[in-house]
Parts: sequence; structure tokens; C-alpha cells
Amino acid sequence: MNWQGKRVTVAGLGISGIPAARVLRELGAEVTVVNDGDDERTRAQAAGLEKLGVTVRLGDGATLPESTELIVTAPGWRPDKPLFAAAAAAGVEIWGDVELAWRLRGTGAAPWLAVTGTNGKTTTVRMLAAILEAAGLRTAAVGNIGVSLLDAVTGDETYDVLAVELSSYQLHWAPSPRAHSAAVLNLAPDHLDWHGSMAAYAADKGRIYEGNTVACVYNAADPATEDLVRAADVEEGCRAIGFTLGTPGPSQLGVVDGILVDRAFVDNRREQAQELALVSDIAADSGASGAAPHNIANALAAAALARAFGVEPVAVRDGLRAFRPDPHRIEHVADIGGVGYVDDSKATNTHAAEASLAAYEPIVWIAGGLAKGAAFDELVESSAKRLRGVVLIGADRALIREALARHAPEVPVVDLDRTDSGAMSAAVREAARLAQPGDTVLMAPACASMDMFANYNKRGEAFADAVHALAAEHA
Repeated sequence: MNWQGKRVTVAGLGISGIPAARVLRELGAEVTVVNDGDDERTRAQAAGLEKLGVTVRLGDGATLPESTELIVTAPGWRPDKPLFAAAAAAGVEIWGDVELAWRLRGTGAAPWLAVTGTNGKTTTVRMLAAILEAAGLRTAAVGNIGVSLLDAVTGDETYDVLAVELSSYQLHWAPSPRAHSAAVLNLAPDHLDWHGSMAAYAADKGRIYEGNTVACVYNAADPATEDLVRAADVEEGCRAIGFTLGTPGPSQLGVVDGILVDRAFVDNRREQAQELALVSDIAADSGASGAAPHNIANALAAAALARAFGVEPVAVRDGLRAFRPDPHRIEHVADIGGVGYVDDSKATNTHAAEASLAAYEPIVWIAGGLAKGAAFDELVESSAKRLRGVVLIGADRALIREALARHAPEVPVVDLDRTDSGAMSAAVREAARLAQPGDTVLMAPACASMDMFANYNKRGEAFADAVHALAAEHA
């Protein structure tokens, strides 16, 4: 595409909008950025872009700038925004930042190994990058993990392969990307307020398989992910590769006697299996007894993508040994009086919280926040026998309290009706009061954080600070 003089509107500032505006301007496009917000931070961002010759319009993200020929949107902007309705009426195409990155790849660009799913994306992508690095490949973990794909494909650094995390938002706005191989880790209700339905959410996730050339990796324990593989239009010869926490069948990776094994990328997959790594090679899960099941699954998915790219077994083992999880993902904070305190603030939906709760017993559970349209009955019912007590915080805590009353009426519940800066400290102290030696106080909220905190990182930091303060008192 000839970008010189092309009138492009970038919807949204932030980690995707700013690189998009900068790159498009460097290509010669006439760029206008529109943004709903108008505060000190966005004004500072706008000033930086305006120095590059970008027009920035703050406080009005609804009106389509005159003569717009293309919109490049931040992934979080909902499809029902008035801006997009105006674009559709004017016949203006809408791309996401991932679509733009794909279109701007140069000749001989690094292939993508792509990962999506309701939960586990970041951990899996970072595991995959660690494995690829152990194999001596030039790679980076990019996409929905804070590193812009645009920067990766347009920068001076050259790569052999990219480990790409893609959210459902990003996939919604990216019809063109074609991965070397891709994985959908799991599917559970999430962001339904954005997508409108579970079917639409799943369909956007399934886009990651379109045009795959070597492998579509799915979760054998989650039939919905295999259904997406069956529905995908892939290149001739592309294979469906499953992963399972049990003994793998042909064309699967799984676990046998504490060993991760491959029956997919071997010469005789009906009769042979290749040892890849020990379960104990997976980074310790913050005080859980052995690796948590969902992290074993993440490791198997990462291994499957790496093996699809031709990585040798020893690199899988070495990469998993080298990998360390990001903060606020079942992160052990401290032991106080025989009670473990674990931060899983990243568990922002019921599916993630269920996986976290399955790793411990007995538990004093700290939960609550913004439910995003979720229901909690299945989560509470499946976890009830593990619960010593529950401390509820956040705007939608009543939904969890009601589910507890239906499915775990015998479990003591503390309902904290406060959102001030001391709320997390109060929650930790109430949890400590309920806990007994041998228990785990687990902050796995099953909700988003923005009712009380800027993001899940800040929520996790508040929990850790409260735990450390409690530990100091017991020292």
C-alpha cells in the first residue's frame, strides 16, 4: 500500500495507538488520532505525537474526521462505538493494530507462533519464547503483553520467529494474519459485554487458526477449542495437535508418570513418544504442591508450538527450566503462622479463578471486583469443598455472596463494604482471622480490578503490601 498522503484515523491513545500513529506518520500518512479521554496523561501523549505532525483530537472519539480513508483502532474499542458506525456508513475500512502490523511485515518476515484463549495466554507465550531462545532462535514475546507487534515488525531488530499473544479484541479487528501455527488454550465466558455473545467471542478467538500452515493446537479437555480447529480454513497439510494432562494419544502431547511427552512430532506417533521435560522442570508455582495443572497445560501448549516449528526436545526442557512466571500469577508472597499467602490478581474471570483454586486446599478465598457480566454458581459449586472461608471485596461482591449462599452455605463469609485504600489490608486481616495453620489465603478475585484499582497489577501490589505488613507484625 502507498501510504503517502493517505488519511488515516487512529482510534485511541495508549500502548497500541501511539505506535500506530507514529509508524503511519513515518510512512507518510496524514494521521489524526481521536480519543475519548482528555486528561493530563493523554494531553502529554498528544503533545509528543503533535511534534511528529500528527493531529490529535481529545475528548471526542465518536465523530469520524473528514476525508478519513482508513481507521486503525486500539483493540479495546467496542464494535458498537459511534465512530465505527460512521465509518461503516462512509465505507471506511477498520483495522486493528495487529492487522496493521501484519500488513507492514517486510519480505522474509519472521513467522508467527500465535496464542489465544480465555486464560493462560501470557504465561504460555513467555514459556514459548523461553523455549525458542533455548533453541538458539532470535525471538520476542509480543502482542497483547505490552510489547507492540508494530514495533517488532517495523523495528531494526531481526527475528527468526515471533511468539505472539492475541486477545479476542485484537483478533476481532484482524482478519488477515496467517500464523505458522497457533493455539487456543481454553474457552470460557469472558468479555461478553464487549462481544455480545459467547458465540461471537468464540468466533473471534477461532480466527487465530485461519490460514495456519503447520499446526492448530487445541486443548483436548476443552472440546470447544477442537471445534474451532474443525471450523478453520487452514493450509493443506496443517495438522490438529491436542494437548492433555493425561496420557496422550497419537498427534497429542501429554503427561506420563510426571514426564511431558510428545506423540505428535515423532516418526511413528502411533507407537512412539518423545520425552520433552519433567513436570518438575516447570517453574515452581508459588507454594502449590507441584506445578498447578493449568501451568502444566500451558507448558504443553508452548511445547507443541515449539515442536511444530522444529525445536528439539532438549530446548523444550531447557526453556521450561529457565522460565519464570510474571508477577501476580499464583505468586507466593509469604508464610505467616503456618498460613501461605498467594497473589493471583491476574485471575480476572471465573475460569482463571477456578484453575487457581484447584491448586490449593484448604483455602481462605479473597474475591470480588467487577464481574463483567459473569455468573459465579459453577465456580463456587466446584470449589466449595476447598473453602475454609471467603472474604469479599469490590463492586459486584454480592453476586459471589449469593452464589456462596446457594452452593456453600456453611462457609463463613466476610463481606467488606468499602473501596478505600485500606480495603485490601482489611481483607487480608479478615482472611488471616479465618485461616488455620496449613491453609492458603488465596487472592484470586474472579473479577476485574477497575472498581478499586487501576489494574490487576496494582491490586496484586496492594495485596502483597498488606501481607508484608502483617508479616512484620508477627516477626
